[in-house]
Amino acid sequence: MSPRENAQSVAAVHENLREAIITGQIKAGAVSSQLALSRDFGVGRTPLREALRLLQSEGLVAGDPNKRVRVADLSGSDLEELYILRILAETAAVRLTIPGIDSADIAEMRGYMAQMDHYKDEGDWGGLRAPHKAFHEKFVSAAGPRIHETISNLFDHGERYRQAYLPPTVEQWAERQAEHLELVDAAIQRDADLTAKMLTHHYIRTALLVLAALEPGRQPTRLNAIIDIAADDGAQSLPSASPQAVG
Repeated sequence: MSPRENAQSVAAVHENLREAIITGQIKAGAVSSQLALSRDFGVGRTPLREALRLLQSEGLVAGDPNKRVRVADLSGSDLEELYILRILAETAAVRLTIPGIDSADIAEMRGYMAQMDHYKDEGDWGGLRAPHKAFHEKFVSAAGPRIHETISNLFDHGERYRQAYLPPTVEQWAERQAEHLELVDAAIQRDADLTAKMLTHHYIRTALLVLAALEPGRQPTRLNAIIDIAADDGAQSLPSASPQAVG
């Protein structure tokens, strides 16, 4: 296999394994050998090892000396850290992006919302994931490639939690899209602070709902401490989360 072919093979194995982990096809905490993964995914051991190294660098898997692979666990503590990072990174990126958006950007945001509604109407929740991510990426697009890569990775980690503990339903969708519309309306005004506030509340509601399903009774003290900094709206506590909200 040529170096180029090997790189393409590694990329394909990495993408397939990553998607299986993010969507929960491979469960959090699952342990498997490299031999079993090689067999199950029909790939060679060399590209598999390289793909696993990439996944380990992303925090999705952990390896040990006996070559067994463990998918990263999901926990309340990790969830709080994840959403703190997402909120801080994305609200900063929003403040860099929103002042410079134009009518074409707004049209793309609305287009992604229409795509999401289409997939919802078709009951294709898997298809909805791509326009959902693309929608959120529009709000941070001017922040630069390093920041964008970090935000993209954090978004996918959040998807693991949503898939496991907050699967989408038709009943959730009206409030979900209402929150997305609030973000677009704030962007139309070129109001970066308002957009950051809406985004913070959007993510906080999601985090609270996931946390309630993951570890009932856990107090989100670290999230509570960060909201005032991120939203910059004088809030002193987390917003209440209704059962329909999803971020």
